[in-house]
Amino acid sequence: MPSPTVYFVRHGQTEWNAAGRFQGTQDIPLNDLGKSQAIRSGELLVDILAGDSHIPAKMPFVSSPLGRARNTMELLRGALGVPPHDYELDDRLREIGYGHWEGSTLPQMELSHPEVFAERQIDKWGVPPPGGESYASVTIRMRDWYDSLIQDTVTVSHGGSMRALLVALDVETPVGASDLMVEQGVVYVFADGQVTKHS
Repeated sequence: MPSPTVYFVRHGQTEWNAAGRFQGTQDIPLNDLGKSQAIRSGELLVDILAGDSHIPAKMPFVSSPLGRARNTMELLRGALGVPPHDYELDDRLREIGYGHWEGSTLPQMELSHPEVFAERQIDKWGVPPPGGESYASVTIRMRDWYDSLIQDTVTVSHGGSMRALLVALDVETPVGASDLMVEQGVVYVFADGQVTKHS
């Protein structure tokens, strides 16, 4: 049986994204740009799914439980013309936990825990933020989530979660994924061992 295709959307922008603050598990709502990015993702999905002979109403949609992801999912489903709230939540899709650093910018992180910050400069994948989780552990839960899929799926999740999924599916190395920019308002299609960005 072929591996399921994942149509991956990162949630739209929040004010913390705009300010360079790391959100992690904090529930920060979409700003106006974020809402328009979510709708744009849905508009892109109309053509992408049609091109793959998918009918949105017959596909599984699953989101991170965090509000910014759920709001993105509901807006993109509206753009697809399907009921906004008819989707599943999966906690494995939540963002990487930044622990004590949630709400901080990079300079603030360095000031608050300089030793851990320095260690993460060397090994961003393996060293967790203070009180947070490592990318290595997020990779395990994202692999577990992917292995639970039984058909092609649309998902809304987070930048850190996508980096982990890239490594979990051997599309990217930890070093290559750790600083990869995951864009908002686009759709990433994971299929046949590679990822294609649609914007």
